[in-house]
Amino acid sequence: IIFLCLTFVSCCLQANLKADWINKPLHQRCHELSKIIDDYPAKELHAIFPWLVESVFGSLDGILSGWNLRFLQARSAEYNIAMDFLDPSGAMMKLVYKLQAEEYKYEFPVSYLPGPIKSSIHAGVLPDCPLFHNKIQFPMSGLLLLNPFEYYMFSFASSLINYPPGQHGSCSDSAYFVLVDTYLKYFLPTEGNVPPSPFSDTRGTVASPAPRSPNVPYVGYGGHSTSLLKRHITHQPSVNADPAAQEIWRSETLLQVFVEMWLHHYSLEMYQKLQSPQVKEPFTPSEEHVLVVRLLVKHLHAFSSSLKQESISSSPSAHSHSSPLEELKRVVVQRFVQQKLYVFLQHCFGHWPLDVSFRAVLETWLSYIQPWRYTGEKNNMQADGQNRIVPDKWASFVQENLLMYTKLFQGFLNRAMRTDLVNAKNALMVFRVAKVFVQPNLSEMIQKAEQLFLEPEHAILQRQNRVFLTPSHGGSFLSSRQPVGTDSVFKVKSHVYSLEGQDCQYNLMFGPDLRKNVLKLIQIIAQARQTAKRISDHSTEMAANNSFLSWFAVGSSDHNSTFTGGEMDDMGEGVKKTHEFLDKALDYLCQIFRLNAGQLSQLLVNVASVDDEGASKQLPDCIPSENGFVLTDLGRLQIINGLRRFEIEYQGDPELQPIRSYENAFLVRLMFQISSFINARFGDHMEALCSRQDLLGSIGRHYLSSSSKVAEQRRKSPVPRQMRDRPQRARLSLRVLASYRTLLILLLLYMLFALLSFGTLSSTGLVLIVSFLYELLKIHDALFYILFF
Repeated sequence: IIFLCLTFVSCCLQANLKADWINKPLHQRCHELSKIIDDYPAKELHAIFPWLVESVFGSLDGILSGWNLRFLQARSAEYNIAMDFLDPSGAMMKLVYKLQAEEYKYEFPVSYLPGPIKSSIHAGVLPDCPLFHNKIQFPMSGLLLLNPFEYYMFSFASSLINYPPGQHGSCSDSAYFVLVDTYLKYFLPTEGNVPPSPFSDTRGTVASPAPRSPNVPYVGYGGHSTSLLKRHITHQPSVNADPAAQEIWRSETLLQVFVEMWLHHYSLEMYQKLQSPQVKEPFTPSEEHVLVVRLLVKHLHAFSSSLKQESISSSPSAHSHSSPLEELKRVVVQRFVQQKLYVFLQHCFGHWPLDVSFRAVLETWLSYIQPWRYTGEKNNMQADGQNRIVPDKWASFVQENLLMYTKLFQGFLNRAMRTDLVNAKNALMVFRVAKVFVQPNLSEMIQKAEQLFLEPEHAILQRQNRVFLTPSHGGSFLSSRQPVGTDSVFKVKSHVYSLEGQDCQYNLMFGPDLRKNVLKLIQIIAQARQTAKRISDHSTEMAANNSFLSWFAVGSSDHNSTFTGGEMDDMGEGVKKTHEFLDKALDYLCQIFRLNAGQLSQLLVNVASVDDEGASKQLPDCIPSENGFVLTDLGRLQIINGLRRFEIEYQGDPELQPIRSYENAFLVRLMFQISSFINARFGDHMEALCSRQDLLGSIGRHYLSSSSKVAEQRRKSPVPRQMRDRPQRARLSLRVLASYRTLLILLLLYMLFALLSFGTLSSTGLVLIVSFLYELLKIHDALFYILFF
């Protein structure tokens, strides 16, 4: 009877909440929910918890969007209400703790987990993460049994990847982004400990979701252990958790959920087998997704760097007496993040589009390989604002993350050589990478790590047999007191082989092969600088031509120019930034790879030896075909780097091209009607006039026919042969009279003749004579007749 009563109360409560959810505003809903969470017992709140989580974060299938936290910006009136309700000390988390104390379980479908985890579970193999241990009752059920905190965090993390990326406002200002930052700072604090849960069960503790042995902490996660990978799923009975682990179980759970849901979309085995940009993956991260990953990386570096000095320098025996939070700080980056982030970034480097959105991936990578930026130390910054010196204590981090520096640098190098570096944003990315790697001491640390990796195997084995102790012989996987030389070599080799496989062919960052690619990039940078200079000169010239004073000049307007004066100014500013970024990147690359002035001068001379102006007028490398020109790979590279280009121009009827900003729309249409009437009425006579070979024929071809000029332009443009060979009839065009510049010149001429006491008719005649004589001087064969006959 009691059970039926509780069920009835829960159903009524949920029905009322659903009705209020539709009819009441957000602030009223949150106020009433907070009161219900405080007043009702956990048994009655248990049934509404999954519905409430789905109503806030959206359904897992993406149909219901919930509160749209990724679109909710700080300027919105509902922003503060949602943030207060979902705060770590807010009403929603109170509900989680209240249910957690009663040990309720909730079902989360396996089908909404990332691909490698889902495939592992379906294959009956336990995923390589303690988070999933004891969660699956039966392999074929397709459900995880999660406690309330786990269920809440899984739903929160999955809402980032189950919906289309946000398109309104800045990602960093969204409620979701700020909430991620808030949870990280609360559950992974850089100062102090995690605040205790306000609720607990009658035994005084809440069961840890991932119990582990205190003797060998964190070894199973990310440590490349084969025992977990080959361990089949079975139901494991609940065991008493380590009491010391109760202090940080929420921290571990949040971290593992974020890493698994955001980073574990590509398996390490698949990466080692198929390292090709052509491989199609079922999951493609969004720019917003990558920015949240960067936020996670930055906070974990700050969290790890807040480790107390006594914990860093303590002996191995003292590790067991350090607090669990300090122990977590020591291993959080290497054990939890490194492997999955490496594969995640490798996929992005190989598959991300060649556009400026790659900046999000780039900054995530640069944030990871610069943990010293997040230590809070300011004393190592030089007074002149130059790059800070990388302290020697980070050499071990570089060694344990060698591929993050070298392999991903090679990946970026391949992208940079295929990117339009004339674009200021792309040039900025090259500058950013060069600026990071030019930091003092960093190149030396990378070279030292590569030397350790190249040390012969037999020498390592001899020393390892003498001095290296495994945990079973009194050592520790987390011990920092092993003999320095042997331990460093072992760490570098195990890092490379675990990520790239035992048969990997490591390419030295400072070896001859990569050096050749760097020299190619330097040449491309030099070519991009020349192209930027050419564009800058052209934009300056066009801006001058489009200025007000150019209206007084006598000349023909360029109907194919689509840039306004303001656009030319913006282009000029972008080119200036391009010059600045590329110049600094060139200088930094020479410092990183120790290129002397003679080598650099020879590279720049080779680039400058090409006739820049002549090359710019040549067509890109292509093959003629019936459908026009087909670009070769070389031609694509020439276009990307601005070395050559097609003269893309309007190829339709010149009389029908769009009305320009410097033309009067009414006059354009009027002149078209008049010229169409004249061409239809006297077209045959104009054709006969243009076919003559005397002075009148030359004049007629100049005024009435532009077929020769159009044909010359089309030979420089990739148009199909059918269009290129289309015959052009002689005709009169009066569109020039619709130009504001022409109208202004006519007005000034009439005013001048009026001052000279000429009438309207005589002024019109003089205007026609002046125009005729000016155009006549532009006809070379007409001059020949005038001068010699």
